[in-house]
Amino acid sequence: MSKAKNSSSSRIKQSKSQLFNFARDSYLERTSRPICAIVFLLPFIIFYEIGTFRINTDVLNESQIRVVAFVWLQNLLESLGFGGKFAWAAPPLAVVVILLALQIASGKQWRLWFGDLLPMAVECVLLAVPLIVLTLFLNSSAGPQSRDASFDGGWPPAQREYAPACSSTVGQTPSAPGDAAVRGTLNRSLLADIVTGIGAGIYEELVFRLILICLLMLLFQDALRLSHRSAAVLSVLISAALFSAHHHVDFLTGQPNLIDPFNATKFAFRTVAGIYFAALFAIRGFGITAGTHASYNIIAVSITVHFFPQ
Repeated sequence: MSKAKNSSSSRIKQSKSQLFNFARDSYLERTSRPICAIVFLLPFIIFYEIGTFRINTDVLNESQIRVVAFVWLQNLLESLGFGGKFAWAAPPLAVVVILLALQIASGKQWRLWFGDLLPMAVECVLLAVPLIVLTLFLNSSAGPQSRDASFDGGWPPAQREYAPACSSTVGQTPSAPGDAAVRGTLNRSLLADIVTGIGAGIYEELVFRLILICLLMLLFQDALRLSHRSAAVLSVLISAALFSAHHHVDFLTGQPNLIDPFNATKFAFRTVAGIYFAALFAIRGFGITAGTHASYNIIAVSITVHFFPQ
């Protein structure tokens, strides 16, 4: 009787931590664990932190590249007393601390299979393909002029929060094969955009999926007593709409983003992307979702630079 009771309690506990109860110790179950997300995303976090400082040349200074969600976390943590130099380390530490708390609350195993990391990376790239296809379809159907006006040459939804990196050179063909200076600027610009895209993938998923959806679920399901399905649908739609809107409006000041003015097509695409990422988050967990978002950004910005020159 005691054994059956413990088994039932374990199933209930697991069902609260994820949408689907995958087979114990299967690839899907192992890679949905928060502890696995920490190990998988840690290289991306380190790359973003180092890249932000090491590529802090004219490419970053002139373009004023920022990941808005990262800045929000910085401002929040600074208001809590984590200021100064520690402010740069606080957001990545917040990611780790939140995921550790989720790992403890989930009651899942702490064991890791490092052989899962490469398949996870491949899975993230494959899961990014549907959004890439949708982006290319919308660009091709929009036409050359309207395409540039509505999609910035296929730019991913997470980037160009304030300004394009090296807008005078991105996507331009060097004037001569031996023009190493121009090619170097292009390469630095692309690398800066990749760094920004990785940061956006991690910190936007942290803010708009991991934090916001959980808070909305608490509001709708626990406070307002809506059904679980209704609460989930409302939480996903609201988080996706806010995810899309934050590219066009600075939520802290209420001022529109003049670099990326509101466009109905772009807003709709980014909302669809937000719903897609929310579904991934509910099914596969934070690690795969953030990895997919970052993979999409990297692929999309590479396609933009090489195939949609501005």
